[in-house]
Amino acid sequence: MRVGGRLAMAAAMILGLLAVPQAAQAAYYNTYSDIASTPDTGCCTGAQGFAAGSTYLYSIKNHTNYDDVSVIYRVHKTTGERVLMTNGTSGGTTNTWLGHANDMTIVDIDGQHHMFVVTMNSSGAQLVRLRYDGTTYYHAGSYQLRLNGAVAAPSGVNRVSVSSTTITFMFKSGRTVYNGSLPLRASSGTIDLTRAFDLQVAGALVNGATVPDLDTFANQGFFYDAAKKVLYNPLTKDNRSIVLVYRNVSPTTTGTAPAATDLSFRITSSAYSTKFEIEGVGISDGKLYFNTNRANADGAFDGVHVFNGYIAA
Repeated sequence: MRVGGRLAMAAAMILGLLAVPQAAQAAYYNTYSDIASTPDTGCCTGAQGFAAGSTYLYSIKNHTNYDDVSVIYRVHKTTGERVLMTNGTSGGTTNTWLGHANDMTIVDIDGQHHMFVVTMNSSGAQLVRLRYDGTTYYHAGSYQLRLNGAVAAPSGVNRVSVSSTTITFMFKSGRTVYNGSLPLRASSGTIDLTRAFDLQVAGALVNGATVPDLDTFANQGFFYDAAKKVLYNPLTKDNRSIVLVYRNVSPTTTGTAPAATDLSFRITSSAYSTKFEIEGVGISDGKLYFNTNRANADGAFDGVHVFNGYIAA
């Protein structure tokens, strides 16, 4: 073979190697920034439900082990300005309506802002609606949740869609997602749940590898990005918190939704070695915000935070 021919073949081989696609790296986020603390009050020490609005983050704290009273913090997501919200229905800053208040979602109705909160109560209301204006909230509705005729007390709730007549929700209990809907302006009533799909947890990849005891982590709230059909599912154990991501899920999904293999979040905290629990998550302007129960030998340091570097695609 002539020299020119050998050079041409070598050049072709090099170009061929350059054209071979490289394996994509899994996107992994394991650092966060504090936005504000949510300190214990005289009644309430347990961080529970969380929601991220366009400007403010909302975090509920309840009376740990009693579920009889709660407060709501509002935090500016940029400045960290924090306010303990006022109960406009009965006065003060506490309320007795929200039970365990494990998760919440924001819904606008007729131009007014509302929070829907799951109570996890075995009787009475399993879902409560609060209307809020600035830093004041008002009791605006109570609803019963039923599955096959029996009381259902899911631990997670998220708005899916709002029409001129109906609000559609996803609810989560353990690792199972349910569908439910409510007339837009109803202040009471019963929501019948239907089972949709399960969330894969065991065997899910975190930073490209499995976590051996992930199946023993506690379930928390969740967030569903309806526009992108992406669900974020936080799980916690001791000082470890993991958020799994599920793509292409919707109310019509059935079976088991697989966790994404190329995107995950984890915090293993040495500063809060007693407890680092992500309670709820939410997307605002593409960023993933969350609230925590945090503790170490010096006490409790609950707060609201944001994962560094992540912008939802």
